[in-house]
Amino acid sequence: MGVPRPLREPSPRPRTSLGGVSLDVPVLPDDASAEALRADLATWTVDAVESVVGERAMRALSREQVLPARRAARASSTAEATLARLFLLGDTVPTAALDAALPATGAEGAARCGLVELSGGEARSRVDLRPYAAVDSDGEARWWVASDRGEAVTGERLRDDHVLGIGGASLTLAGMTMRAPVGRVLDLGTGCGVQALHAARHAGSVVATDVSRRALGFAEFNRTLNAAGGWDLREGSMLEPVAGEQFDLVVSNPPFVITPDGAPSFEYRASGMPGDGIVSSLVSSVGSVLAPGGVAQMLGNWEIHGESWSEGIEAWLDASASAGHPLDAWVIERDELDAAEYAETWLRDAGVTPERGRAEFEAAYEAYLSDFDARAVRAVGFGMVLLRRPVSGSPTLHRLEQHEGALQEPFGGYLAQALAAHDRATALTDDALLDTAWTAAADVTRESYGPVLQADPSYILLRQGAGLGRSVSMDTALAGFVGACDGELTAGQIAHALAALLDVDAGRMVAGLVPAVRELVADGFLE
Repeated sequence: MGVPRPLREPSPRPRTSLGGVSLDVPVLPDDASAEALRADLATWTVDAVESVVGERAMRALSREQVLPARRAARASSTAEATLARLFLLGDTVPTAALDAALPATGAEGAARCGLVELSGGEARSRVDLRPYAAVDSDGEARWWVASDRGEAVTGERLRDDHVLGIGGASLTLAGMTMRAPVGRVLDLGTGCGVQALHAARHAGSVVATDVSRRALGFAEFNRTLNAAGGWDLREGSMLEPVAGEQFDLVVSNPPFVITPDGAPSFEYRASGMPGDGIVSSLVSSVGSVLAPGGVAQMLGNWEIHGESWSEGIEAWLDASASAGHPLDAWVIERDELDAAEYAETWLRDAGVTPERGRAEFEAAYEAYLSDFDARAVRAVGFGMVLLRRPVSGSPTLHRLEQHEGALQEPFGGYLAQALAAHDRATALTDDALLDTAWTAAADVTRESYGPVLQADPSYILLRQGAGLGRSVSMDTALAGFVGACDGELTAGQIAHALAALLDVDAGRMVAGLVPAVRELVADGFLE
């Protein structure tokens, strides 16, 4: 027991096959094996892991530090502690303890599935296998997700075809995805399949693609283990495996990390395209597979060459329109790094640091800076992209904005409400807007600022508590209008009352308020 060490006489490694090529990934050979493993893991939940290791260790795990959790788990002899030590923390455990933790599967069964290696009365995990929980509109979901073991556990450089597990980016994408019931979903670049697991809960069918055969192997294992329906798994790059098809929802966490020649390259994060080509290609082409009303949601980063962070994205959207696929677009930039910061971030993510090898680090750092400088890259932005094919007519939504603050979780619910509000505001004529009785949203507050001795405030702000936490500066008339929006009077009635109160021509008051009210409706301030 204790720290992992080389094992003698390892048990045979199952290798699944896609297209005649054997892959070093776990396999569930039949339904009975899957049912047995599900039964064994039933009590191994996120809460169970936290109860074993404690809050401090869970926070450390979020920072990829395993030592606190390993110490706590070693002090417990429960089945949950054994599974945490083995599959999460890189410990070897006695074969007898694994037999007790997996009574239906057994240590030998786990070895036949490719989950562990057995030798000398001990077991060592070959994969990262962990419980995962999420809450969406259908309630709580609990799964177990297998992937390759990370560097924090192995202490070794990742293999080039490493299959990434659940990380910050995948959680962000899962949280921002709208979960309305839909027909067909495409998980483009599925990796270990976590987005497909989510999609299967609200989709009629799921197609999951990846250029990596090992990723598809892990995705198939996770689909089978979690009895998540019959996904259509396809190998191929970008949209090639689904050319000519249409989907109601496309989700993608593509390999968007900019990786110049001479920098560490991993299949899960680098596409092989120069610069931000992978995101550019997706934004400009994904409209070809969207059904009318279909939505694409993805993460990505983009190079910033001039002063405007969104100039490149505007060009990609223009390219989509020129190709016959004009799209509604909502892009939110969440972070921005200069060229040096970007290089340091992704070198550290790859395990390339000065402490581990200064020569390798500096050579890779130089490769990044030379590449960025040669193409005049000032900075790199990271964020969320939402694209939608109009059901009919031309796009009506074009919003490219920056937001660095906290987001409402899960963010997908807010996005769905915001799209609905935008569509409602766009569809209303001016007369219909004025004939509607509006109510200020429950999360909206009003703030006033000004010198203490000044009778009237210098600034009046309307602020949202949810979503992006937007704020709107108001003049006296608009503030008075919103203050009267209690669902009793129509917008037109309030406007005429304000005109009389402020001694302003009614036509001028209405003309000034209509566009402002339309924006408040579109942004969800008024319902």
